[in-house]
Amino acid sequence: MHLRDCLPAGVRHAAPVLVLALVLVLPLLPAAVLGAPAGEADPGMPVDGGRIVLGTIGEPSNLNPYISTDASSHEVAGEILVAPLRYGKDLQLEPWAAESWSVSPDGRRLEFTLRKGIRWEDGVELTADDVVFTVKTAADPKLASPYAEDFLRIKSIRALDRYRFEAVYDEYYARAEATFASAILPRHILEGQEVRGHAFSRRPVGAGPYRLKAWEPGSRLTLEASPTYFMGRPHIDQVIYRVIPDSGTMFMEMRAGRLDMMGLSPEQYLRQTNTPEWTENCRKYRYLASAYVYLGFNMEHPFFKDRRVRWAVSRAISREELVKGALLGQGVPAFGPYKPGTEYYHPSLKPVEQDLAESARLLREAGFEDRDGDGILERDGKPFAFTILTNQGNAERILAAIIIQSHLKKLGIDVQVRTVEWAAFIREFVNKGLFDAVILGWTISPDPDLYQVWHSSQAVPGGLNFTHFKDRGLDDLLDRGRRTADKKERHAIYCRVQEILAAEQPYAFLYVGYALPVVHRRFQGIEPALAGIAWNMDKWWVPRAEQRPLFQQ
Repeated sequence: MHLRDCLPAGVRHAAPVLVLALVLVLPLLPAAVLGAPAGEADPGMPVDGGRIVLGTIGEPSNLNPYISTDASSHEVAGEILVAPLRYGKDLQLEPWAAESWSVSPDGRRLEFTLRKGIRWEDGVELTADDVVFTVKTAADPKLASPYAEDFLRIKSIRALDRYRFEAVYDEYYARAEATFASAILPRHILEGQEVRGHAFSRRPVGAGPYRLKAWEPGSRLTLEASPTYFMGRPHIDQVIYRVIPDSGTMFMEMRAGRLDMMGLSPEQYLRQTNTPEWTENCRKYRYLASAYVYLGFNMEHPFFKDRRVRWAVSRAISREELVKGALLGQGVPAFGPYKPGTEYYHPSLKPVEQDLAESARLLREAGFEDRDGDGILERDGKPFAFTILTNQGNAERILAAIIIQSHLKKLGIDVQVRTVEWAAFIREFVNKGLFDAVILGWTISPDPDLYQVWHSSQAVPGGLNFTHFKDRGLDDLLDRGRRTADKKERHAIYCRVQEILAAEQPYAFLYVGYALPVVHRRFQGIEPALAGIAWNMDKWWVPRAEQRPLFQQ
């Protein structure tokens, strides 16, 4: 689950996984849209042709969704690969590559029937054998997928015939259906291969609406419409992702007409796009994102092992000041891992309120004191100094880190702020646990399950519990939440999960921001929904007179 600077808000996800977010970009509830001015001409019927150029701060790490954890990789892969099921416009599971599916009364047996005639881009037909191969590959310890747990819960999976397959579980598993909203891999290409190091990660062969035409590292990825996509060829010929590691530069490119869509910063949304030029040429959207931003503590750090210290840092932070200063009011304070107002959001917990006096008391209780009079607290002869690490290009996160730095300085804590390019940030620091504290974001899946991020078993190299927080009581709840079919009981379980996270403060939950995408007006067919604005991007189109020339490789 990661987020906020990667891709424009609302771009689709191929699978219901938690991915590290550069940008707050996942399923969003439309709060406002600046639509067409009165009297705008009817664009007519959809036609094929043209291209759309999207700005992304983070370049994909690879396009195999079973080994990538960043939003950029999953978004691009979601245009190339397909899954048996997907989340539709209202965030309900619906058939995709599957024609239909059924679940036994006890929830332990699922049967799927795939559509006939789905073709991989090399012409080979996609069959039930591909799904069986995918499940076994995702569960294989050699792959070391951070998403393996879902597939390890499957007792057996087998093809019933060319188009039907069944999955059987030992016990009820709440995420069983959601598991099959995960991408299908081509057996005929990957069987018998070392999947993690295979060229497929850079040159995937898919069956989705688009195919990868070119990948220029550090510059752009170009996708082209698939003429064999089983749900009909997309109207737009090319989707181009331009890698621009700075939001200010990206904004200049958008204003110059060299981008068609990007996620705006709060300042850009509120102050820099309220001109006749922008209103005439673009539509702006505003959504409360299905994602949150947090300050995560490394539990291996000698100071942050102490809950009193984590609480002292969290108490020192004014969430209201972060929302006002870093987001210019375009967000709400957060206290936990669910979107405000949704079904599993705790009914009575509140964001942590700033209380510097209480923070100072907790630090004294934990043994910190300024013994040498230099203004910095010490314990056991070591100054309380640490670095907050975050990704380059995300002005809001960097500003949030600076605001937190000023808060902690008042307590005698020396904080440094460091930014790192996204791919290196994840690969060299987050995945290896080489950080004191990080500011990052997680996307929020429609399913409330939090196992991948918070269960102790996931605190392994490459796992999503990279802060290494371990709590047996939390583990038990997360296990029970996956085995529980009763909706009320499941709600109570995840309320208790939030209470433990609130009590332990492994993260200082900061805020849920608004996603603020802007799209050029020539694009037609945009239908804002719970799933964002790009859930139906393969149906977007451009009037022939307004189409731009294709990018030639």
